[in-house]
Amino acid sequence: MIAMLREIVLQAWDSLRRNPTRSVLTMLGIVWGIASVTLLMAYGSGFRSLMIGVFQNFSKTAVIVFPGQTSTQAGGERAGRQIRFELADLDAVRHECTLVRQICPELIRRANLTYGDRLVSLNVRGVCAEYGEIRSEFPAEGRWLTREDQADRRRVAFLGQWAKDKLFSGRPAVGETITIQGVRFTVVGVMDRKLSFGNYYGPDDRSVFIPYDTAGELWDIRYPTNAVLQPVAPIYEVQAEKQFRAAMAKRLRFDPHDERALHTFGTSTIRPIIDGLTIGLQVLLLFIGALTLAIGGIGLMNILLVSVTERTREIGLRRALGARRWHVAGQFLAEALLLTIAGGALGVLLSYAITWIIPPLPMLSALFEDDTGKGDLVLRVQAGIVLVSAAALLVVGVASGMAPALRAARLDPGEALRVE
Repeated sequence: MIAMLREIVLQAWDSLRRNPTRSVLTMLGIVWGIASVTLLMAYGSGFRSLMIGVFQNFSKTAVIVFPGQTSTQAGGERAGRQIRFELADLDAVRHECTLVRQICPELIRRANLTYGDRLVSLNVRGVCAEYGEIRSEFPAEGRWLTREDQADRRRVAFLGQWAKDKLFSGRPAVGETITIQGVRFTVVGVMDRKLSFGNYYGPDDRSVFIPYDTAGELWDIRYPTNAVLQPVAPIYEVQAEKQFRAAMAKRLRFDPHDERALHTFGTSTIRPIIDGLTIGLQVLLLFIGALTLAIGGIGLMNILLVSVTERTREIGLRRALGARRWHVAGQFLAEALLLTIAGGALGVLLSYAITWIIPPLPMLSALFEDDTGKGDLVLRVQAGIVLVSAAALLVVGVASGMAPALRAARLDPGEALRVE
């Protein structure tokens, strides 16, 4: 059996060598088709990786809760009542919310910051030490705020990268002293450049973070601007938000089903949007690439059908000498597979060459005014992409060769021998 298959492949190769120009031109259609599939899938994969990375810069799992206004009557209270939660409320419900790992109050105020003769106005955020872990605030220089900073009410500040550039213009910032509303603060850290979706009250890059209790020296901190919740696990994010809402509704006397009393959004809100956008784009690009590859497959099938017509007498002679139908069909199918495999290999190599030559593509850099390259899309041909391309190539090769193979196998030997 192995010898028979080897003979079929050798005969197919010999047939292709008889018309090298036609074989090469036919193969080029397959080369371009598989290169299109691979490159488009690489673009879709790179776009998804970029979007998910920017999404996770907001947080791996978090819920932001803002006080709102009631829209229904509950607990003997009128509709339209303004909801304001205090620090005491957050501390009280913390023990009731078993699905919430951390509850961090956040106070946001617009303030003037000065360093030497430089002045910039931006958001100052009073936060707890756990806020850095919850909101993915990673330092590029120095450190994040600690519990000791909170307990001792230290006048320390953590700068966003944009804020640092505006105040220090490339000079080292850690250890320097800035003033916030006329109060002196020591810079203990600078945030790594952060591109993030889901920003509220402005990007984190354009903010300065100080301990929550220290913010009490500048403003009234009794009523936080919002609360930041960290669920015990990402899968419990929705349940944790409902648990917090129910506990707060009981304490502040509003209907827990009143969506306007507390406004919330979190990673569970943003993630479906990112998934829908990126997966939809990947499917679209794969469909376009598959159409391009199918066009190459149709060209291959047409050439093989012409070859069947040209070799009708040869096929009749072989059948008369004892060749079986499957032997004849196998030869044309082998020719199709040889062309597609050779074209596929060249197409994948071409894809690697193109991705190596093409520089990172600007994607989100303009949106976030970033020049570090973190918002660029990088094309990479990954192993999974090559496997999917190979599977698509195999389907196209078999489908393109099947019609000519069946047509050749069904030829009547007597009729075929009479063809001039």
